[in-house]
Amino acid sequence: MITDRERLAALGGRLRAYRMGTGLSPEKIAAQIGVSRAAMYRYEAGAPIRVDKLARIAEVLGVSLTTLLGAGSEHTASAVTFFSRLQQLEEQSDEITVLFGPVSYLLTTDRFDHALPRVLQESIPEGAPNRARSIAEIGTIMDILGQRKAAWRRRRMTVTSIVSAAEIAQFLQSGFVGKPDLSPRVQAERRDIARAEVMHIIAMIRNPSPGIRIGVIEDSMPGGSFQLIRKGGGKMLAQSPFRLGSYANIRLGVAQLTALEEPVRLHEQVVESLWKNALKQDTGANRLSGLLPENPSFSNRYT
Repeated sequence: MITDRERLAALGGRLRAYRMGTGLSPEKIAAQIGVSRAAMYRYEAGAPIRVDKLARIAEVLGVSLTTLLGAGSEHTASAVTFFSRLQQLEEQSDEITVLFGPVSYLLTTDRFDHALPRVLQESIPEGAPNRARSIAEIGTIMDILGQRKAAWRRRRMTVTSIVSAAEIAQFLQSGFVGKPDLSPRVQAERRDIARAEVMHIIAMIRNPSPGIRIGVIEDSMPGGSFQLIRKGGGKMLAQSPFRLGSYANIRLGVAQLTALEEPVRLHEQVVESLWKNALKQDTGANRLSGLLPENPSFSNRYT
């Protein structure tokens, strides 16, 4: 059973995530609601908050009071908020089931992390509204993703990742890119990165570490990415339009986090069906190996 202290800590985490999504500093929030900066830091750390102050904070952040309280479902159009909430939930979880294409971020390599900021920036069109803010948020997103991966490597919670052979083939063909009109040299480099990631997945399938399960499906993936997070007897569903693979998206769409029984149960049924029919172990590894281009290095053509 969740304790009052855990509830307050979770509330503080939600408050911080939604505040980060607005780009507002604790100082600015404090000034608008009439409390000290120190009080805001205490709230985000899990100190009790008066109901009238909490309602005012929700108003300033532009979210509902029920969202801040974690009642029902949370919705956000901010990638910063979504990934921050995901990090908070994963850090306390026992088991994660991931359907984020083309590969689960937690299982990617350091080389993927090195290229990701460039891919995210490429994905933001020159004429996009608020482009400068979106680019500025990339650093914040990378910090959050780094915390996610560090927490997983430290705690080694169980991760089940279901990948689509069709999406992997597309990833290999396009490379790890944020837009299509890149130079031949850059395209070759990005295909090398994609190939390395797929080979990493294959290696994890053939020689799995404890707590990692990867299945390969021939079916098309569901239209939206989602993740199931379990802690003890509690379960949370995260649905997201935000993508960290090729043609990434950190700007458009609305993500949802919910612990409501029906959507969680329905998504569990989808996972069970996909996992039952997924290719596993050597069969799955061989399927992905067959997708790899014969030439082991694209970039050699341009060096």
